[in-house]
Amino acid sequence: MAQPPLSQRIQRLERELEVRLFERTSRQVALTKAGTLLLPEARDLLARAGTLRAAARRIRDGESGLLRAALPPDIAGATVAALLTEFARRCPEAELELHELSTAEQLDRFGASELDVGLLHHPCDVTGLDLGPVLRRDLGVLLPRGAPAAEHAEVPLAALSGHDLVLFPRSGAPALYDDLLTTCARGGYTPPAVRHGRGASFVRGLVLSAAAVAFAPRDARDDDTHPDLVWRPLVGAPLAWRHSVAWPRGHGDTAAQAFADAAEHALRTTADARPDTPTRPTHLRPAAEYWL
Repeated sequence: MAQPPLSQRIQRLERELEVRLFERTSRQVALTKAGTLLLPEARDLLARAGTLRAAARRIRDGESGLLRAALPPDIAGATVAALLTEFARRCPEAELELHELSTAEQLDRFGASELDVGLLHHPCDVTGLDLGPVLRRDLGVLLPRGAPAAEHAEVPLAALSGHDLVLFPRSGAPALYDDLLTTCARGGYTPPAVRHGRGASFVRGLVLSAAAVAFAPRDARDDDTHPDLVWRPLVGAPLAWRHSVAWPRGHGDTAAQAFADAAEHALRTTADARPDTPTRPTHLRPAAEYWL
Protein backbone atom coordinates (compact mmCIF):
# COMPACT_ATOMS: atom_id res chain seq x y z
CA MET A 1 0.00 0.00 0.00
CA ALA A 2 1.28 3.45 -0.86
CA GLN A 3 2.09 5.84 1.98
CA PRO A 4 -0.76 8.40 1.57
CA PRO A 5 -3.63 5.85 1.70
CA LEU A 6 -1.94 4.08 4.62
CA SER A 7 -1.68 7.33 6.57
CA GLN A 8 -5.31 8.12 5.81
CA ARG A 9 -6.45 4.71 7.10
CA ILE A 10 -4.42 5.12 10.28
CA GLN A 11 -5.94 8.56 10.86
CA ARG A 12 -9.42 7.19 10.26
CA LEU A 13 -8.75 4.38 12.77
CA GLU A 14 -7.48 6.89 15.35
CA ARG A 15 -10.65 8.94 14.94
CA GLU A 16 -12.84 5.87 15.37
CA LEU A 17 -10.97 4.72 18.48
CA GLU A 18 -10.60 8.28 19.81
CA VAL A 19 -6.96 7.68 20.75
CA ARG A 20 -3.67 8.58 19.12
CA LEU A 21 -1.86 5.41 18.03
CA PHE A 22 1.36 6.84 16.57
CA GLU A 23 3.73 9.69 17.29
CA ARG A 24 4.97 11.07 13.97
CA THR A 25 8.03 13.17 13.39
CA SER A 26 9.99 14.00 10.27
CA ARG A 27 12.42 11.22 11.10
CA GLN A 28 10.38 8.37 12.58
CA VAL A 29 6.99 6.95 13.48
CA ALA A 30 6.59 5.28 16.90
CA LEU A 31 3.72 3.78 18.84
CA THR A 32 2.17 5.89 21.55
CA LYS A 33 1.41 4.39 24.96
CA ALA A 34 -2.17 3.80 23.79
CA GLY A 35 -0.90 2.13 20.61
CA THR A 36 1.38 -0.15 22.62
CA LEU A 37 -1.46 -1.18 24.94
CA LEU A 38 -3.85 -1.84 22.04
CA LEU A 39 -1.33 -3.81 19.93
CA PRO A 40 -2.06 -7.23 21.55
CA GLU A 41 -5.79 -6.66 21.02
CA ALA A 42 -5.17 -5.80 17.36
CA ARG A 43 -3.13 -8.94 16.84
CA ASP A 44 -5.87 -11.01 18.46
CA LEU A 45 -8.43 -9.46 16.09
CA LEU A 46 -6.26 -10.37 13.09
CA ALA A 47 -5.95 -13.97 14.28
CA ARG A 48 -9.70 -14.21 14.79
CA ALA A 49 -10.24 -12.73 11.34
CA GLY A 50 -8.12 -15.57 9.92
CA THR A 51 -10.25 -18.09 11.76
CA LEU A 52 -13.41 -16.46 10.39
CA ARG A 53 -12.05 -16.63 6.85
CA ALA A 54 -11.23 -20.35 7.27
CA ALA A 55 -14.77 -21.06 8.47
CA ALA A 56 -16.24 -18.99 5.61
CA ARG A 57 -14.10 -20.90 3.10
CA ARG A 58 -15.38 -24.24 4.38
CA ILE A 59 -18.99 -22.98 4.19
CA ARG A 60 -18.38 -21.68 0.66
CA ASP A 61 -16.96 -25.05 -0.41
CA GLY A 62 -19.92 -26.92 1.04
CA GLU A 63 -17.88 -28.38 3.88
CA SER A 64 -19.49 -26.61 6.81
CA GLY A 65 -19.17 -28.76 9.90
CA LEU A 66 -16.69 -31.19 8.28
CA LEU A 67 -13.15 -31.40 9.67
CA ARG A 68 -10.66 -33.43 7.62
CA ALA A 69 -8.10 -34.75 10.11
CA ALA A 70 -5.27 -37.28 10.17
CA LEU A 71 -3.25 -39.38 12.61
CA PRO A 72 -0.02 -41.31 11.95
CA PRO A 73 -0.22 -45.12 11.80
CA ASP A 74 1.68 -45.66 15.07
CA ILE A 75 -1.07 -44.17 17.25
CA ALA A 76 -2.55 -46.91 19.42
CA GLY A 77 -6.24 -47.81 19.35
CA ALA A 78 -6.81 -46.61 22.92
CA THR A 79 -5.42 -43.18 21.99
CA VAL A 80 -7.60 -42.95 18.87
CA ALA A 81 -10.70 -43.84 20.92
CA ALA A 82 -9.84 -41.28 23.61
CA LEU A 83 -9.28 -38.59 20.98
CA LEU A 84 -12.61 -39.26 19.27
CA THR A 85 -14.46 -39.18 22.57
CA GLU A 86 -12.81 -35.95 23.69
CA PHE A 87 -13.31 -34.26 20.31
CA ALA A 88 -17.02 -35.14 20.33
CA ARG A 89 -17.30 -33.61 23.79
CA ARG A 90 -15.47 -30.42 22.82
CA CYS A 91 -17.01 -29.91 19.37
CA PRO A 92 -20.28 -31.89 19.10
CA GLU A 93 -21.51 -29.89 16.10
CA ALA A 94 -18.58 -30.89 13.86
CA GLU A 95 -18.31 -33.99 11.69
CA LEU A 96 -14.84 -35.53 11.91
CA GLU A 97 -13.41 -37.27 8.84
CA LEU A 98 -10.38 -39.08 10.27
CA HIS A 99 -7.61 -40.58 8.10
CA GLU A 100 -4.54 -42.71 8.90
CA LEU A 101 -1.65 -40.93 7.15
CA SER A 102 2.10 -40.74 7.59
CA THR A 103 3.74 -37.38 8.17
CA ALA A 104 4.80 -37.15 4.51
CA GLU A 105 1.27 -37.97 3.33
CA GLN A 106 -0.17 -35.33 5.65
CA LEU A 107 2.24 -32.69 4.36
CA ASP A 108 1.26 -33.53 0.79
CA ARG A 109 -2.43 -33.15 1.61
CA PHE A 110 -1.84 -29.88 3.43
CA GLY A 111 -0.10 -28.63 0.28
CA ALA A 112 -3.08 -29.67 -1.84
CA SER A 113 -5.61 -28.12 0.61
CA GLU A 114 -7.07 -31.58 1.22
CA LEU A 115 -6.45 -31.70 4.98
CA ASP A 116 -7.57 -29.33 7.74
CA VAL A 117 -5.58 -30.64 10.70
CA GLY A 118 -3.19 -33.49 11.49
CA LEU A 119 -0.81 -34.96 14.05
CA LEU A 120 2.76 -34.83 12.72
CA HIS A 121 6.04 -36.50 13.64
CA HIS A 122 9.00 -34.16 14.05
CA PRO A 123 11.37 -33.33 12.50
CA CYS A 124 9.58 -32.35 9.30
CA ASP A 125 9.11 -29.31 7.09
CA VAL A 126 6.47 -27.18 8.84
CA THR A 127 6.58 -24.28 6.37
CA GLY A 128 3.14 -22.69 6.07
CA LEU A 129 1.76 -24.49 9.12
CA ASP A 130 0.78 -23.45 12.62
CA LEU A 131 1.63 -25.92 15.39
CA GLY A 132 0.23 -26.89 18.75
CA PRO A 133 2.47 -27.83 21.70
CA VAL A 134 5.16 -30.45 21.07
CA LEU A 135 4.58 -33.70 22.99
CA ARG A 136 7.24 -36.34 23.58
CA ARG A 137 6.75 -40.11 23.78
CA ASP A 138 9.92 -41.93 24.84
CA LEU A 139 10.75 -44.99 22.77
CA GLY A 140 11.77 -48.34 24.16
CA VAL A 141 12.68 -51.51 22.32
CA LEU A 142 10.49 -54.48 21.42
CA LEU A 143 12.61 -57.63 21.16
CA PRO A 144 12.42 -61.43 21.39
CA ARG A 145 12.11 -62.57 24.99
CA GLY A 146 15.10 -64.86 24.57
CA ALA A 147 17.46 -62.15 23.34
CA PRO A 148 20.35 -61.37 25.72
CA ALA A 149 19.35 -57.68 25.76
CA ALA A 150 15.98 -58.66 27.24
CA GLU A 151 17.73 -59.45 30.52
CA HIS A 152 18.37 -55.74 31.08
CA ALA A 153 15.83 -53.66 33.00
CA GLU A 154 16.92 -50.79 30.72
CA VAL A 155 18.63 -51.61 27.44
CA PRO A 156 21.68 -49.70 26.13
CA LEU A 157 21.52 -49.10 22.39
CA ALA A 158 24.85 -50.88 21.99
CA ALA A 159 23.32 -54.06 23.45
CA LEU A 160 21.15 -54.35 20.31
CA SER A 161 24.18 -54.97 18.09
CA GLY A 162 23.69 -57.92 15.76
CA HIS A 163 19.91 -57.53 15.58
CA ASP A 164 18.17 -56.30 12.45
CA LEU A 165 15.92 -53.28 13.00
CA VAL A 166 12.24 -53.08 11.98
CA LEU A 167 11.41 -49.47 11.14
CA PHE A 168 8.63 -47.61 9.34
CA PRO A 169 9.27 -46.98 5.61
CA ARG A 170 11.54 -43.98 5.10
CA SER A 171 9.10 -42.36 2.68
CA GLY A 172 6.65 -41.84 5.55
CA ALA A 173 8.93 -39.46 7.50
CA PRO A 174 12.38 -39.18 5.91
CA ALA A 175 13.94 -36.77 8.40
CA LEU A 176 12.71 -38.76 11.41
CA TYR A 177 13.94 -42.02 9.84
CA ASP A 178 17.43 -40.58 9.31
CA ASP A 179 17.47 -39.01 12.76
CA LEU A 180 16.66 -42.34 14.45
CA LEU A 181 19.40 -44.20 12.60
CA THR A 182 21.91 -41.42 13.32
CA THR A 183 21.09 -41.56 17.04
CA CYS A 184 21.42 -45.35 17.03
CA ALA A 185 24.85 -45.15 15.40
CA ARG A 186 26.00 -42.59 17.94
CA GLY A 187 24.81 -44.93 20.70
CA GLY A 188 26.79 -47.87 19.34
CA TYR A 189 24.05 -49.67 17.40
CA THR A 190 24.26 -50.01 13.62
CA PRO A 191 21.74 -52.66 12.50
CA PRO A 192 23.00 -55.25 9.97
CA ALA A 193 19.77 -54.69 8.02
CA VAL A 194 16.71 -52.48 8.26
CA ARG A 195 13.35 -54.12 7.56
CA HIS A 196 10.22 -52.05 7.02
CA GLY A 197 6.74 -52.35 8.48
CA ARG A 198 3.90 -50.05 9.58
CA GLY A 199 1.20 -52.17 11.20
CA ALA A 200 1.80 -53.34 14.80
CA SER A 201 1.00 -56.98 14.01
CA PHE A 202 3.28 -57.02 10.98
CA VAL A 203 6.12 -55.47 12.97
CA ARG A 204 5.72 -58.02 15.77
CA GLY A 205 5.80 -60.81 13.19
CA LEU A 206 9.08 -59.52 11.77
CA VAL A 207 10.59 -59.19 15.25
CA LEU A 208 9.66 -62.79 16.06
CA SER A 209 10.58 -64.41 12.75
CA ALA A 210 13.83 -62.55 12.07
CA ALA A 211 15.14 -62.18 15.64
CA ALA A 212 14.98 -58.44 14.96
CA VAL A 213 14.12 -55.52 17.22
CA ALA A 214 11.76 -52.56 16.82
CA PHE A 215 11.43 -49.25 18.61
CA ALA A 216 8.05 -48.59 20.17
CA PRO A 217 6.61 -46.09 22.67
CA ARG A 218 5.85 -47.03 26.25
CA ASP A 219 2.18 -47.71 25.51
CA ALA A 220 3.40 -50.71 23.47
CA ARG A 221 4.42 -52.43 26.71
CA ASP A 222 1.14 -54.33 26.47
CA ASP A 223 3.05 -56.57 24.05
CA ASP A 224 4.57 -58.16 27.14
CA THR A 225 1.47 -60.35 27.09
CA HIS A 226 2.91 -62.16 24.05
CA PRO A 227 4.92 -65.12 25.39
CA ASP A 228 7.83 -64.54 23.00
CA LEU A 229 8.08 -60.72 23.06
CA VAL A 230 9.22 -58.21 25.65
CA TRP A 231 9.33 -54.40 25.76
CA ARG A 232 12.15 -52.64 27.57
CA PRO A 233 12.99 -48.93 28.04
CA LEU A 234 16.28 -47.63 26.63
CA VAL A 235 19.04 -46.32 28.90
CA GLY A 236 18.85 -42.53 28.98
CA ALA A 237 15.76 -42.40 26.73
CA PRO A 238 17.79 -41.39 23.65
CA LEU A 239 14.91 -41.96 21.20
CA ALA A 240 11.43 -40.46 21.18
CA TRP A 241 8.48 -39.66 18.98
CA ARG A 242 7.82 -35.94 19.05
CA HIS A 243 4.36 -34.93 17.91
CA SER A 244 2.38 -31.78 17.47
CA VAL A 245 -0.94 -31.04 15.85
CA ALA A 246 -0.62 -28.85 12.74
CA TRP A 247 -3.00 -26.90 10.54
CA PRO A 248 -2.55 -24.45 7.62
CA ARG A 249 -1.29 -21.09 8.88
CA GLY A 250 -4.13 -18.75 9.74
CA HIS A 251 -6.80 -21.45 9.37
CA GLY A 252 -7.00 -22.71 12.95
CA ASP A 253 -10.74 -22.43 13.49
CA THR A 254 -12.72 -23.71 16.47
CA ALA A 255 -12.95 -27.28 15.17
CA ALA A 256 -9.21 -27.50 14.44
CA GLN A 257 -8.39 -26.18 17.91
CA ALA A 258 -10.79 -28.70 19.45
CA PHE A 259 -8.99 -31.49 17.58
CA ALA A 260 -5.62 -30.19 18.80
CA ASP A 261 -6.83 -30.08 22.41
CA ALA A 262 -8.42 -33.53 22.11
CA ALA A 263 -5.24 -35.02 20.63
CA GLU A 264 -3.09 -33.55 23.40
CA HIS A 265 -5.51 -34.87 26.04
CA ALA A 266 -5.58 -38.35 24.48
CA LEU A 267 -1.80 -38.63 24.10
CA ARG A 268 -1.16 -37.50 27.67
CA THR A 269 -3.77 -39.76 29.25
CA THR A 270 -3.33 -42.94 27.19
CA ALA A 271 0.13 -42.80 25.59
CA ASP A 272 2.29 -41.48 28.42
CA ALA A 273 3.13 -38.36 26.39
CA ARG A 274 4.45 -35.25 28.06
CA PRO A 275 5.21 -31.71 26.94
CA ASP A 276 8.64 -31.32 25.44
CA THR A 277 10.88 -28.47 26.54
CA PRO A 278 11.09 -25.92 25.12
CA THR A 279 7.70 -25.94 23.41
CA ARG A 280 8.70 -24.00 20.29
CA PRO A 281 8.12 -25.11 16.69
CA THR A 282 10.59 -27.57 15.24
CA HIS A 283 12.90 -26.71 12.37
CA LEU A 284 14.87 -29.03 10.12
CA ARG A 285 18.63 -28.97 10.02
CA PRO A 286 20.56 -30.12 6.94
CA ALA A 287 21.68 -33.36 8.63
CA ALA A 288 18.07 -34.37 9.39
CA GLU A 289 18.52 -33.29 12.98
CA TYR A 290 16.23 -30.74 14.57
CA TRP A 291 16.04 -28.21 17.31
CA LEU A 292 13.05 -27.03 19.29
